Amino acid sequence: MADPPLILVVDDEQSYRDALSVALQREGFGVDTAADGVEALQRFDASRPALVLLDVMLPKMSGIDVCREIRSRSRVPIIMVTARSAEIDAVVGLEVGADDYVSKPFRLRELIARVRAALRRVPSVDDDDGPHADLVEVGDVRIDAARHEVYVRGTAVALPLKEFELLELLVVNAGRVLTRDTLIDRIWGPNYFGDTKTLDVHIKRLRAKIETDPGAPSHIVTVRGVGYRYEKPANVSASAAS
Repeated sequence: MADPPLILVVDDEQSYRDALSVALQREGFGVDTAADGVEALQRFDASRPALVLLDVMLPKMSGIDVCREIRSRSRVPIIMVTARSAEIDAVVGLEVGADDYVSKPFRLRELIARVRAALRRVPSVDDDDGPHADLVEVGDVRIDAARHEVYVRGTAVALPLKEFELLELLVVNAGRVLTRDTLIDRIWGPNYFGDTKTLDVHIKRLRAKIETDPGAPSHIVTVRGVGYRYEKPANVSASAAS
């Protein structure tokens, strides 16, 4: 039988680490913990968790810096945890690669639901030597869903899981307007408890990586009051290859 998914809980408050460890283990997860930013990176390298619950305010190394470092070498889901009065920290966390955030105090059931949703969105690892599948190309953006690879104007661009899923959904539906609710439902799940700032931050990060001029986007355009559309160049259609 496969080992349960391991969750790395990073927080400087022992009472929080202990309570969350018990709750996660009760739900069938494995748990590792760290009390500061330096220890978090050490435990991440040692235990290779399936997901990281990362507090923003940490001794020795901030949660933002820990998130940035983890994201530079792994696409593991990261959920930031912040005080409700410090929402800006959570937004910064999203900008450096976090997948989601929750504010303290939070409902335990909400947090568990977000953990499960994030883990469900992690693609399974198949044989890397298998055939290329799900190739999608629109204009100068090419996506290989099987290998989790994106090329923009021929150059490989590394994307965290959420950004990859969001770009893929937009490109596959090139030329169509996708509402904000549709995007949130498809990428974060129907039980998502957050607000639309998460979507906005991910769109901003995507534009910075694929647009020639992120300030005047020509690929991912905003349809005011509705959502976003991936512009389809004239005489170009989204195509899949195997």
